[in-house]
Amino acid sequence: MNRRDWLSRALATAGVMTLAACERAGQAGQRLLVSAEELTRRAQRLIIPRDALAPEYDISEISSDFRANGSINPAASDYVALRDTGFADYRLEIGGLVERPLSLSLAELRARPSRTQITKHDCVEGWTSIGQWSGAKLGDLLDEAGLKPEAKYIVFHCFDALTQTETGPRYYESIDLIDAYHPQTILAYDMNGETLPVPHGAPLRLRVERQLGYKHAKYIRRIEAVESFDHIAGGKGGYWPDRGYEWYAGI
Repeated sequence: MNRRDWLSRALATAGVMTLAACERAGQAGQRLLVSAEELTRRAQRLIIPRDALAPEYDISEISSDFRANGSINPAASDYVALRDTGFADYRLEIGGLVERPLSLSLAELRARPSRTQITKHDCVEGWTSIGQWSGAKLGDLLDEAGLKPEAKYIVFHCFDALTQTETGPRYYESIDLIDAYHPQTILAYDMNGETLPVPHGAPLRLRVERQLGYKHAKYIRRIEAVESFDHIAGGKGGYWPDRGYEWYAGI
C-alpha cells in the first residue's frame, strides 16, 4: 500500500469513527433532554400545588391582535362540511377508558358548568398574547363520562393537519390527569366574548393554561382516555412531541 492509499483509508476510517461518535453523542443528548424534561415535570409538581392558577388578567389587558398560529383553516372534508353549516351537526365524542362514553353537541356543551378566564398564551416561538376564554370544564366532563381506574392520560384528536391537506397526519395532543382536572383546563367555545373563530380553533379548543401554546389543541374532534399513548401515531403523546418537542411543556 502506498502512502497516498494509506492516508485515504486512514481518513475514511476516522470519518466513520467520528460519525459513530456523533451518533452516540446525539442519542445521549436526546436521553439527557428526556431526563431533563422528566426532572422539570417532577420538580414543578413537587413545588407548585396541583391547583395553583396561572396568572389571570383584567379585561383591559386583552391583546388587540391575538395571533392565529399553526393551522388556521383545516382542509379536511369532514371539518369543512361542519364549518360550512356553522357546526350545527358537530358532536364531541369522549371515549376510550370511560364507563359512559359521551357524544355532545355544542348546545349541550354550553349547558354544562363553564368557566371564563383571561390568560396569557405563551408560544414556543417566543411571542405572547392575552385573551379571554370561556368553555366547559374538562374535569367535569371526564367525571360525567366516568374514567376507568387504568386511565392515565387524556388524548385530544383534532380535525387539522398542519400540511393543510386531506391526507396529512392529523394533529393530536395529550395531557395527564393532573392537568386535565386543573380548574383552568377548559374546552373553549368562546374567545373574547364571542363565538370561537375558525383561525383560533372553532368549534372547540383546549385551554391548559400552565403549558406552552402547542399543548392547546385546536379543532378538537374527539377525546380519548388512555393508559398509554405508545400506540398512537409516533407514540410520544402529541404531533410536536413526535417530532422532538417536549411532551410536558410546563411553564
